[in-house]
Amino acid sequence: MNDRIKGLINNLAKRNIGAFYCANAQEAKDKVSEFIPLGASVGISGSKTLQDLNLVEILKGRGVKVFDQYGLGVDKEEGMRLRQLGIGADYYLTSANAVSWAGELVFLSAFGHRSAGIANAKNLIIVCGINKITDDLNAALIRAREYVAPLNCKRLNWNSVCLDKGICQEDVCFPPQYKRMCCQILIIEAEINPGRVKFILCQENLGI
Repeated sequence: MNDRIKGLINNLAKRNIGAFYCANAQEAKDKVSEFIPLGASVGISGSKTLQDLNLVEILKGRGVKVFDQYGLGVDKEEGMRLRQLGIGADYYLTSANAVSWAGELVFLSAFGHRSAGIANAKNLIIVCGINKITDDLNAALIRAREYVAPLNCKRLNWNSVCLDKGICQEDVCFPPQYKRMCCQILIIEAEINPGRVKFILCQENLGI
């Protein structure tokens, strides 16, 4: 662990966010399993990082109840119902779109369930690769809006301006012409409840 990573972990701790370093993806997966007990329920957000780590299937394989809106055969109506249930689950599992070196966490949300789960979950677990670390909050917001959103729109084939034009144009990206991914931007600057938020930092590139 280099000094920059140590600094980030210390900065997160100052914000009452528990930070845990993992040297590789396997350690990150093990840490998530360590935090979520058998019999617990889990809500999830859309996340390439969770996909990369296969965390949903790992948790299901352990007998954990996952409200998986992306499961095989789940239609739009059922997906929305599962998103709502996930907000009130015992744990909410997600990844940040960006994290500043000072410890601010940035999240984008389209429907708002992700914002609600992150902000209000009983227990929040955030898994991030080192590729998401930025120098400051402004750079984190730029990363989320101008790098992450366009790639996710391309990955999911969302008809947004950044898919159509290749660049972010938040001043014109509105429904019904466009399906906007960054309808909400949530920034966690600190956490008031001790132990509610756990941040797992993996010394690998994960997700987008």
